[in-house]
Amino acid sequence: MIQKSGNQLKESIKQKSSSSAKSIKKLLKQRSFVVVIALILTGLGASITSISFKTGIYFINYWRLNILEQFSPHLILPIFGLVGGALSGWLIKNFAPAAKGSGVSQIMGFLRHKRVPMNIKVGLIKLISGIIAIGSGFPLGPEGPSVQMGGSVAWQMAKWLRAPIAFRRVIVAAGGGAGIAAVFSAPLGGFIYAIEELLNSARPVILLLVIVTTFIADSSALIIQSLGINPKAGGFDFQSGFSIEPTFKIDFSFLPIDFFYLVFLGIIIGLLAELYSKYVLMMQTLGKQLYKNKFVLKMSICGLILGGIYSFLPNSFHNPDQLQKIIATQNTDIGLAILAVFVLFITTGLAAASGAPGGLFYPMLTLGGAIGLIIGGLIPEHAPSTYIFAGMGAFVAGCSRTPITAMFLAFALTKDLIILKPVLISCITSFLVARTFNQESIYERQIGIEIDD
Repeated sequence: MIQKSGNQLKESIKQKSSSSAKSIKKLLKQRSFVVVIALILTGLGASITSISFKTGIYFINYWRLNILEQFSPHLILPIFGLVGGALSGWLIKNFAPAAKGSGVSQIMGFLRHKRVPMNIKVGLIKLISGIIAIGSGFPLGPEGPSVQMGGSVAWQMAKWLRAPIAFRRVIVAAGGGAGIAAVFSAPLGGFIYAIEELLNSARPVILLLVIVTTFIADSSALIIQSLGINPKAGGFDFQSGFSIEPTFKIDFSFLPIDFFYLVFLGIIIGLLAELYSKYVLMMQTLGKQLYKNKFVLKMSICGLILGGIYSFLPNSFHNPDQLQKIIATQNTDIGLAILAVFVLFITTGLAAASGAPGGLFYPMLTLGGAIGLIIGGLIPEHAPSTYIFAGMGAFVAGCSRTPITAMFLAFALTKDLIILKPVLISCITSFLVARTFNQESIYERQIGIEIDD
């Protein structure tokens, strides 16, 4: 009976997907101009909001670090955490409660027909509150909010253009993928994520819409970045055009024996990724139970605690970008890598428990890179740098259950094709190991915590 019910559900989903694809094809024939405008505006909107998000975080973080040079971190970091958490929480509670949390689970909830507000107001509050929270020291990343902001912009564009419901769902997922593409400069990563995690669809017409949107977002982001202080920072200038600008320029090696080491790395990270997922979910549930509707108080206290914890850590922990850089470039020892794993494991769970508007992909990448550095340090003659980036991808794959997306995100940091094979080995292994404990990703399990009341 249960099997019959499951088969009926799968058949129903299949029929809906087929019907959706047909309605989109019909829209493309009858109102192709509307579709083109929607894709362009969604891609541009995702790139502008993502760049604004990263730029805002940079300036607040830069201001915080400058103040730390003059005053004690034991005073400054807790104050920044307290005030930043309180202000961010106040904005969310009073203007857009849907802006709390990672952002990914909100988009997934919307695509699963849950009541999740999707409009420019939510995206704007997510943008401002996320800048304040992350810039004030919450150890989260910009990619989750960028996914939600991209989806919100896409929904608003489709609504203004009076597009049908089926198209709105696809364009929201494409907007989410565009947010990933703009943040990581990874159009393929954003495309695969929208298909692999958000839509679970491989119909040609849907693939076309999504990939066009993510490439528009990535290209426009590079062009907009080139207009900033450093014209070549974005991988584009008006004289030579687009160029490949890897975040980390590192030499890799991949020997046949590394296959077994990378599988071992994937197994270790798969176990730790599932443990991390359970810990984050437990902390979020606990935070919800303890504070209930006292959202501002919860974010304030969590910000104060996080600031207090980081005030006792080395200076490299005060800047998330610097921490990731020294791990990725092996510019540290195993001792600091072990400390990074422990600290990020604990503090990102606390930050997520507060409901802060920030993503987990960025700390996942740093966590995985630190684990890869530790294990790679045991056998440095084989694959030193390769282990770090394989670890980054594997940790994301183990938590998000999206191994192909994780592989392309790790690739986007180096833009080196050699890294694809070793990263994929660890990603697939981590994904399979973590999936034996629970088939749902951390984001799928967050839906019931962050959305359902």
